[in-house]
Amino acid sequence: MEDVVKALSNTMGKKGMSQEDLEKLAEYILSFFGYTDEVIDNRLTSEDRDVFYMLEEEGFLTTTQEEVHLKKGKLWRIHYWILKKDQILRMANLREDEVGGSEDPSAVYAQMDDEVWKERER
Repeated sequence: MEDVVKALSNTMGKKGMSQEDLEKLAEYILSFFGYTDEVIDNRLTSEDRDVFYMLEEEGFLTTTQEEVHLKKGKLWRIHYWILKKDQILRMANLREDEVGGSEDPSAVYAQMDDEVWKERER
């Protein structure tokens, strides 16, 4: 729980989510997964699925599917959400200088050495 809260703080917390909301979201996530690292998609409501898609964009979850052939010849696809534990631990243990970054994509140019610019002029 503590690692999930830290990981959320280092990602979504930097986007303005309050500590209380981060803790509630961590509890919400873990209520689905418990001691496993995957959840079947059929178990989710559309609202839950929306949250899971957001978490997927942030790197907390990924998806996979399994195809099962039924006796009647039909193909049944089972979709799963997988908790990316290693990524969550990595995000939880980020140093302050690794967290976030500038919202302005052009800020990367300010970090470039003057020699790079001189080289590009040639």
